[in-house]
Amino acid sequence: MMKTTPGGGVKDSEAAFMSFMSEVKIIERNDSELTNRQQIDRLLRPGSKYFNLDPYEVLQLPIDCDGVVIKKKYRQLSMLLHPDKNPDDSDRAQEAFEILNTAHKKFEDEEVKRRCVQIYKDAREKQLFLMEEKRKQLKKEGQLPILPEDDPEIMKQTVYKEKCKMFADLEIRRLELEGRDMRERKRTREDELKQEDDAKVKKEVEKAWEEGRDRRVNNWRNFQAGKRSKKKLATFKPPKHKQEKRDA
Repeated sequence: MMKTTPGGGVKDSEAAFMSFMSEVKIIERNDSELTNRQQIDRLLRPGSKYFNLDPYEVLQLPIDCDGVVIKKKYRQLSMLLHPDKNPDDSDRAQEAFEILNTAHKKFEDEEVKRRCVQIYKDAREKQLFLMEEKRKQLKKEGQLPILPEDDPEIMKQTVYKEKCKMFADLEIRRLELEGRDMRERKRTREDELKQEDDAKVKKEVEKAWEEGRDRRVNNWRNFQAGKRSKKKLATFKPPKHKQEKRDA
């Protein structure tokens, strides 16, 4: 692997990245020879929830592969992981097969592919930057600017871990945004239901009011008529009875 020296330019960085990817391809080529059971174990290993966020890792592909290679590798892994091909371990095979399909679908979205490739590049660039800062600190302290990451194997593992962390962080942010959006939509729906209920109650009150209008009018008229009748009875005075005078 080409080492980036202090003050190295973009060309050194690009060359180092390509060297790193060549080593990754060798590892992926070796991994591709895994048996059915080994492939299932690989996709269901501890921590696979985050490892499998990277479709290139799931399909064991280099990030510079084209659509033909992706399709070929998908078919190859499908044959190994399909539950029908693993009758003695069909449940785990089904789970691994679904992981494979999910990863393959990501390749249908060019923007998702672009983000995945960028994560690989960002992970390596971050480690190169951190290494450069460590070298400066060692020089300042009068020590040799030699780092563990100068070992290609250690550098590869360091970049791999950073890549996995970046994928995990991206997924966590996605879930947070999804949860926030879900809660917002829930609140919006609850407000809509409340408004619908309020409108329904208002409509029922108005309907009841309209339906009782004639009854209220008739009751009022009867009440007024009753008042007038009572008034007439109260003002009527019968003539006084006069006693007749008889002659003695």
